[in-house]
Amino acid sequence: MPKVHFIGAGPGDPELITVKGARLLGEADVVIYAGSLVDLELVRTHAPGAEVYDSSSMTLEETTSAIAEAVLADKKVVRLHTGDPSIYGAIQEQMAELDRLGIAYDVVPGVTSAFAAAAALKQELTLPEVSQTVIITRLAGKTPVPDRESLGEIAKVGATLVIYLSVSMIDRVVEELLKGAYTPETPAAVVCRASWPNEMVLEGTLGTIAEQAKEAGIDKQALILVGEVLNARKQGLKAKSLLYDKEFSHGRRKGIT
Repeated sequence: MPKVHFIGAGPGDPELITVKGARLLGEADVVIYAGSLVDLELVRTHAPGAEVYDSSSMTLEETTSAIAEAVLADKKVVRLHTGDPSIYGAIQEQMAELDRLGIAYDVVPGVTSAFAAAAALKQELTLPEVSQTVIITRLAGKTPVPDRESLGEIAKVGATLVIYLSVSMIDRVVEELLKGAYTPETPAAVVCRASWPNEMVLEGTLGTIAEQAKEAGIDKQALILVGEVLNARKQGLKAKSLLYDKEFSHGRRKGIT
């Protein structure tokens, strides 16, 4: 019986799918893809002869049934998710169903939009003496968030934040973040449709970014990034890694002392 492949399609740019993901997609007989987020052209490019289902209008039961029927017919199946399937990918419930049915599967990672957004900003998210922690999170909406992980609580850390699935509630995002270590002057950015041809990048502060997003008409498919790392180049911060410091010794090089 064939194995089902859960594959991360990447953030949008069809060239950002992994080599392995593209190969397995090209071998698929059946592809079930997240049509609201994954470009159909990516599927057509890599799997032109496959039977294709758009999961955006399907329930868990319907996707499971489509997978099971294909596997029982000895067909190769790809379940194609946007970005990396481990980040807000809803794959755990799908894998549980396949476990129940005794269907084997694996997961092929992908490039999540957090990293595509950082690339769009040409920004390292972890800078020495500025921030060494990146928190991926979201604001509570229809999907609840544990109280201990509310934005107000997370904001106390003061780390670099990448906030998914929340741009439509950006006023609330800002309100919650200001309860913690951030101020209205803290750098913030919104990256909409990172790596897509119509990518849009807004840069500002927590005091301005909500209005900037509203004026640009951005209310979905966007990330909010927050933290002092976003201001590093503007302020000329010399946040250098020791990795390439001529005085720093490590396993591959002896530094100058």
